[in-house]
Amino acid sequence: MLRSLQGWKFDRLWRSLMLACSLASSMSAALATEPAWQPQAYVPAPADNPLKGLVPYANPANPDGFPYSMEFSYMALSAVMTGPDRYDWSALERLLGDIAGRGHQAVLRFYTEYPGKKDSLPAFLIDGGLQIFRSQRASTPPRPPVDIETPDYENPALRSALRNFIAAFGTRYDGDPRIGFITAGLLGHWGEWHDYPLDAQFASKTVQAEVMDAYAAAFHVTPVLLRYPAGDNDVRYVSNATRAFGYHDDSFAWGTLSAKNAWHFVPLTQKAGEAALRKWQTQPIGGEIRPEAWGKVFDISPDDARIENFRQSVEATHVSWLMDSGMFKAGNPPERRRRAIEEVRRMGYEFHVSRVAFALADKPAGKTLELTLQMENRGVAPFYYAWPLEFALLNDKGQLLFAGKSQHTLNGLLPDAPASAVGHAFGITGVASGSYRILLRVANPLPAGQPVRFANARQDADQTGWLTLGEVILP
Repeated sequence: MLRSLQGWKFDRLWRSLMLACSLASSMSAALATEPAWQPQAYVPAPADNPLKGLVPYANPANPDGFPYSMEFSYMALSAVMTGPDRYDWSALERLLGDIAGRGHQAVLRFYTEYPGKKDSLPAFLIDGGLQIFRSQRASTPPRPPVDIETPDYENPALRSALRNFIAAFGTRYDGDPRIGFITAGLLGHWGEWHDYPLDAQFASKTVQAEVMDAYAAAFHVTPVLLRYPAGDNDVRYVSNATRAFGYHDDSFAWGTLSAKNAWHFVPLTQKAGEAALRKWQTQPIGGEIRPEAWGKVFDISPDDARIENFRQSVEATHVSWLMDSGMFKAGNPPERRRRAIEEVRRMGYEFHVSRVAFALADKPAGKTLELTLQMENRGVAPFYYAWPLEFALLNDKGQLLFAGKSQHTLNGLLPDAPASAVGHAFGITGVASGSYRILLRVANPLPAGQPVRFANARQDADQTGWLTLGEVILP
């Protein structure tokens, strides 16, 4: 049972050992004397920590096939947009409610064309004279070619509809805890920002810029990701390297690394320039494992030479999450699953509290418990949401004295940076004497969602969802 701890206060702020770390912005002076540090044992964090890892399509048939915290879904623009500025969000609400009901966050993409599907565009646009280009696209054998309906992206009514939709989408859903990430979509096959091989049918740079401008104006909390990195001189895509969008590599571990292929994700990022290469430090990188590599990519020696090394691809891109269906199918060998869990843990963030120290002090305002901890990010990417830290005391009766939310978060703590020191002083005047355990957590704003779990041996040791930092005896 959680009870409010009266008089609990946080008068110590973050301080960082790295100027580049945003956690240092408001950290007060260090404690006057060097703390008596207590080392904290490392164990790998789970593969289904929130907002990272492998992502199946919504409601997977084999949900126990692999640990996960998010689910992906496409949705046609016609499913929600009924007029130039009219919307029916019921289909999206059902989807989000279904995914959230399983304790997961959604990754979403809206599209206007999808190979093999019809009626993706709102009927009012078709009735208004929007031109549709019909073609066929080859499928992976033995499947036959599929029909494609591509709109005239330069049509003023369509362009207006896209801008209006994005604005309404953001007004209603930006910051919604049921949504983890949004891929920009809306343009090209599958919303993937290309109409290959009919490139002339794809949206112009002017239309691309309109879509990006609309997303930038509408979404300030929920990250939006673009398919292709592009610099100022890109011949096909409007420059996006300095814009506040992430990227998603939808041909991961297949079209990621090779310098011989200009369309591969890493060469594209390099060509886009330094800002694109640094993108992962502030904006998330996601994507999809190439279907031909599903499952096989985690084998010691994949049977297809075109499959790229998974770990090298993760380290090169700093990817946090990847759509995947291979590991959610039945029949994966146990060794493949074991290796997959080991590799997926390396994606995104992994926070380890490396050492802690406690001290009791008498202050003019009353007795305090001073806490200092050091934290490091052993992953390949930061955490991209401002979820606050929370502290609590657990007494010997199993009662949790809840401290409330700190103003400080994990986002901005980069991998490979020196451990950052965090200090807090808790007012304990009026707290009953006795033995207490000091706990830390980062709660998920999704009510049934998993909290961030630390790469520490005492994670969940005394209270589910909480990391036990140590014990203290209060007089």
